[in-house]
Amino acid sequence: MRSVELFTGAGGLALGISRAGFKHLALVEMDRDSCNTIYENKRRRVEAIPTWPIFNCDVSDFDFHSIPEGIELLAAGVPCQPFSIGGKHRGHSDERNLFPLTINVIRTLKPLAVIIENVRGLRRRTFSKYFGYIELSLTYPELSRRKDESWIEHLSRLERYHTRGKRDTLCYHVVHRVLNAADYGVPQRRERLFIVALRADLAVQWSFPAPTHSSESLLWAQYCSGEYWDRHMICSRNRQKPDKKLRARVEKLETSLFPPALKPWRTVRDAIGDLPQPLPKRTNDEPGLTHFIVDGARSYIGHTGSPLDEPAKTLKAGVHGVPGGENMLALPDGSVRYLTIRESARLQTFPDSFVFPNSWTESMRQIGNAVPVELAEIVSRSVARTVREARKTN
Repeated sequence: MRSVELFTGAGGLALGISRAGFKHLALVEMDRDSCNTIYENKRRRVEAIPTWPIFNCDVSDFDFHSIPEGIELLAAGVPCQPFSIGGKHRGHSDERNLFPLTINVIRTLKPLAVIIENVRGLRRRTFSKYFGYIELSLTYPELSRRKDESWIEHLSRLERYHTRGKRDTLCYHVVHRVLNAADYGVPQRRERLFIVALRADLAVQWSFPAPTHSSESLLWAQYCSGEYWDRHMICSRNRQKPDKKLRARVEKLETSLFPPALKPWRTVRDAIGDLPQPLPKRTNDEPGLTHFIVDGARSYIGHTGSPLDEPAKTLKAGVHGVPGGENMLALPDGSVRYLTIRESARLQTFPDSFVFPNSWTESMRQIGNAVPVELAEIVSRSVARTVREARKTN
């Protein structure tokens, strides 16, 4: 099945989509450093990356008429800065708002399915009207905004068309959900909005995959069965005890007859526990390329890093100035240090064969902006299965 991806970044979403069985016809990314990361991994022949056709250009400059109409998937990690909680909250008025451009591409390509990822902040009340506009624009991409028509006027026209009932243009069924990556086996509490659109003429039903992991199961493994500590060979005196906030939940679990059905959330220790000690500085040797110490980390109120025995905080594109210390590791002895590139890549479920050849700051930006590879695979594999089944029956 064929796919095209916009705003590819370092390739987390693209890698998950490749694993789900899609063949990329074009990956479009204007940032040269991000493209350099993909070029290096093409050179190293990482997974399917050598076959990826990368186009280092602005999405608005790419000739989408060169792509066959009706491809199976269009994916887009639409830039999140206009809607990010940490941004200036300019939303639709921000020049970096590229949802209209994405919808233009959908109008041209008419893909069978669309996957869009963005920050959960897009669902905030501040942007509720504009999010409704995005949904209706995705539902009816051929009802494009007219010259000199404001987006509010366009929204009203889309609403009138939507409520009249009759459909005589290209139409998609659009659903959205904020997914917590930890609920799907990613060792990180990362909440992101996913929007999935399926072409109406497929006549299919689809819903987001059910979670496979839970926090209750992690608490059971740590404080009821002790399996978590046994697996990591942590002796009794070094095992973490539940704090006041967790104690009531643990006591409730202890009264149940059976352990929770889902798998335990994966923790930072689960993800990086088998890595060697990071090198004191970057070297040209293979381990030193992505697993080295960067000095300067410090802890203070509200800036405490990710504990080893929980899923990591959400990795962010900022580095030293990330407000919650999300890019730091909190060690059992109370000290903190910055996560290495390799550790951060593991928390985003990139394979160890995938390297980030840029500076630590640039690499952390790319990793923080990426979609976790395994979450991308889970969502896109579900979409792929639905499209295949629809083709068999239609």
